[in-house]
Amino acid sequence: MIRTNWTVCHERYDTADATALRLDYYRDVASRYYGRPVADEEIDEGILTEGLGRLAPPTGRFVVGRAGGVPAACGGVALLDAERAELTRVFVRHAHRGTGGAALLMDALESAAAGLGARRVVLNTRLDLVEARALYTRCGYREIPAYCEGPYMEVWYGKELDAHGTGEVR
Repeated sequence: MIRTNWTVCHERYDTADATALRLDYYRDVASRYYGRPVADEEIDEGILTEGLGRLAPPTGRFVVGRAGGVPAACGGVALLDAERAELTRVFVRHAHRGTGGAALLMDALESAAAGLGARRVVLNTRLDLVEARALYTRCGYREIPAYCEGPYMEVWYGKELDAHGTGEVR
């Protein structure tokens, strides 16, 4: 594995870097869904901003990962209830995959969830997002019954957090 100088920090979801990362995330997942590259004009502004308010304190956090100072990854966490937080928009740009940043991103998101008071982290994804599913499994997430429903939700994962905000599979 190539090691890059990664930093992962809390950042507002609407900064220029965070917005560009979220746009790349939607380009990637939409292109996979449609089986072809998706143009920026095909990405509805509504989907780009949907639910973002819940990713701000006090109910959520957004994080940006930088590799060698370059924006390379992002993810959000939002409280669902007193016990659970949901991960969303977890993304590492293709050029930075395999450099160690994804695990750091997941650690930062889990710590943010614990900081919000969550004891369990959940998420949903699509079956075709195989790299994301492999990441979640490597980080200790296990398939769980559906906790929500929607048109792009095909598999659900969960993980218990220990008292220090790090994951512990139970």
